Amino acid sequence: MKFSLTTNINQIDHKEWGLFVSNHPNGNIFQSFEEYQLFAEVEFIKPIIIAVFNEDHKLCAILLALLIKDSNGLKGFFSSRTVIYGGPLIDNSNPDAEIILDLILKRLNSEVKSKSIFIQFRNFFNWGPYIKIFNDNGYQFRDRLNYLVNTESREELIKKISKSKIRQIKKGFASGAEIIRPKNIAEVREFYNILRLLYKYKVNKPLLDWSFFKSFYNLSVDGNIGKLFLVKYQEKIIGGILCPIFEDKIIYEWYVCGLDETYKNQYPSVLATWAAIDYALKNNIKIFDFMGVGVPEREYGVREFKSKFGGDMVSYGRFGLVNNKFLYIITEIGYNILALMHKI
Repeated sequence: MKFSLTTNINQIDHKEWGLFVSNHPNGNIFQSFEEYQLFAEVEFIKPIIIAVFNEDHKLCAILLALLIKDSNGLKGFFSSRTVIYGGPLIDNSNPDAEIILDLILKRLNSEVKSKSIFIQFRNFFNWGPYIKIFNDNGYQFRDRLNYLVNTESREELIKKISKSKIRQIKKGFASGAEIIRPKNIAEVREFYNILRLLYKYKVNKPLLDWSFFKSFYNLSVDGNIGKLFLVKYQEKIIGGILCPIFEDKIIYEWYVCGLDETYKNQYPSVLATWAAIDYALKNNIKIFDFMGVGVPEREYGVREFKSKFGGDMVSYGRFGLVNNKFLYIITEIGYNILALMHKI
């Protein structure tokens, strides 16, 4: 069978795209048209779409990739990367699924090889026999752990959440802290400022531009991209969580933060995490996805924190391809130096 590929958004029927993702067993918000709309409004990010059609011009695969920079100029040059969340999605009933995946990877490599230092697939499901296709196109697999929390039954989940986290949730609310939805963009900015300092001094990784959070807020008010939950105490935002949502299937923890050292009795990070889980329970969303808890061989405090919320551990891993080894090494050294400086 012959296939045709396009990277032109105007050549893809948005309704067909939506149905394809919704009906796919591994469908997720990060491969949706709504996600494309979100990132089309974000500075320093270019969404790249690759769609594959069969001879009858029926959509049989979709890939949404993000070409990301941290800024313009030299910093943007050294921070350029391509990231794919939960994709590509391929009609696995198609007997030529391996051929389709190979076509997508080759087109992606040609599209971004000269524009990004590396390409990274952050997997949301097992690729099984398809791993060889990634390897043949230069990608290396590495384990990454994650927790998925089943939110179909409140009674069953409460049994699995640690008693210490239950106590912290109760104490946080009893102290006067509350969960709110942002009433205006100023409250979202407060959340972003907490997140920005966290990433600068503790996470030591690049944070998406403010325009992303502004765009997400606007779409969360007017559309179905997801929700923002904020932790408020004495008229001040002390934490929060940004959660993309995919229908009634999955709610994701993409960004979460809390001023835990300053507000120890309010447990803002715990309450923020609970806000998303509680929303899933109340709205019949089946899964809460932590979106990663590090590599198996390395101790990770965040993994210990997230393990207390009753999730099941999975390891879908990542595929990575370095396009420019010299720049990749330079960038890694730069981030390590920044991390060391912040600890001094």
